[in-house]
Amino acid sequence: MEYAVGKTGRIIAARLFEDEDLFECVHQIAVAEKITSAAVFITGGFRKANVVIGPKQEEPTVIGEFKDFTGPGEVLGVGTIYPDKDGPRLHVHTAIGKADETMVGCPRDGTKTFLILEVTIIEILGLNAERKFDEETGLKLLRFFNKS
Repeated sequence: MEYAVGKTGRIIAARLFEDEDLFECVHQIAVAEKITSAAVFITGGFRKANVVIGPKQEEPTVIGEFKDFTGPGEVLGVGTIYPDKDGPRLHVHTAIGKADETMVGCPRDGTKTFLILEVTIIEILGLNAERKFDEETGLKLLRFFNKS
């Protein structure tokens, strides 16, 4: 296990509109507000999403199994923002559904809003954290570093 302790910073509330991209909007906020570490909560609707629903393959590296969600449908999600070498990145897991169709997973870029998506970002101050590429898994994994 690896962990670090931080403090709550600013709380940002945002409303995304019809057809806005979740990842683009959160990235714009994180860059504009200079947020590098945060907890993220989303509530509202997805018009469409490409969702990782589990691993298709675990070895030698992890390969995700993807499933398209075509809405409109409801969504609840929790995630984090931490930087990689290119800047702050959202990682979110969601429960998505409409009528008798439900799925839980990790939506990716291209996730579009249906009507409204409320996003709450709770900034975490005092962490030295980064998503770093892990050769064993083939994934960018969260790592914590000393501030020295």
